[in-house]
Amino acid sequence: RTSGTMEDKRNIQIIEWEHLDKKKFYVFGVAMTMMIRVSVYPFTLIRTRLQVQKGKSLYHGTFDAFIKILRADGVTGLYRGFLVNTFTLISGQCYVTTYELTRKFVSDYSQSNTVKSLVAGGSASLVAQSITVPIDVVSQHLMMQRKGEKVGRFHVRGNPEGQGVIAFGQTKDIIRQILRVDGLRGFYRGYVASLLTYIPNSAVWWPFYHFYAEQLSSLCPKECPHIVFQAISGPLAAATASIITNPMDVIRTRVQVEGKNSIILTFRQLMAEEGPWGLMKGLSARIISATPSTIVIVVGYESLKKLSLRPELVDSRHW
Repeated sequence: RTSGTMEDKRNIQIIEWEHLDKKKFYVFGVAMTMMIRVSVYPFTLIRTRLQVQKGKSLYHGTFDAFIKILRADGVTGLYRGFLVNTFTLISGQCYVTTYELTRKFVSDYSQSNTVKSLVAGGSASLVAQSITVPIDVVSQHLMMQRKGEKVGRFHVRGNPEGQGVIAFGQTKDIIRQILRVDGLRGFYRGYVASLLTYIPNSAVWWPFYHFYAEQLSSLCPKECPHIVFQAISGPLAAATASIITNPMDVIRTRVQVEGKNSIILTFRQLMAEEGPWGLMKGLSARIISATPSTIVIVVGYESLKKLSLRPELVDSRHW
């Protein structure tokens, strides 16, 4: 069965959900996701700080922030909140499961790969964000901790170094402060803003990915491996989606970290203080962190599915 123009051109055999050994799929998936999280987390932290700061009060850009954090806090400063953030591995697995199952469901109504990917991407983000937002709220407040300074709404008491076993002590401290000030609703602060950021981001990424892949496919020689223009089109799609959704991402971060209650008021305040360019804060850090993630998604994910094929199907597949 065919699944879109790009697959027809390259005669790619798509591995569907029912072809997978689920145990292998989840074990390899968690390991792959963890590796990429370790590599991109410092830029996630930098993006958060750039988006929350007023103007250029602390950092003048991504590289400046990287150097200043490294000098002030060392390497561990670039990984504040990382242990908490690793719990998003759960939402990551929920994302891929929802994505694959939704693709399977939509295929009964449409064979267009773009349609299947758009619907599946948006649905997967809805499920994943419902799990991720509380983790994000806590980890973002931990990201904002700086030695001897109160940057966000909450400040961790005790050892400011944030080293060793007290990392979870800091997490408990932040959780208690959120509960005391905002109650349980505080853990879902910015939930709507997150949905407005990540559902469009995921839904937009897939169509642009297929668009770039098809364009590259028509330009490349027939002998060119599919994986080459797949690896190029992924980051291009990520950059495009980041540019489109970054304004909402800035607003989402401010709502969650600064305790804002209104998306519209946050937008108006940002425009009044920093103008249109304020909506692009942290964009370069976001693209830098998204690029390796995207390469893993478009190349590693398909490789992951190949590794996870049910044993009886391995010999019947030719790549």
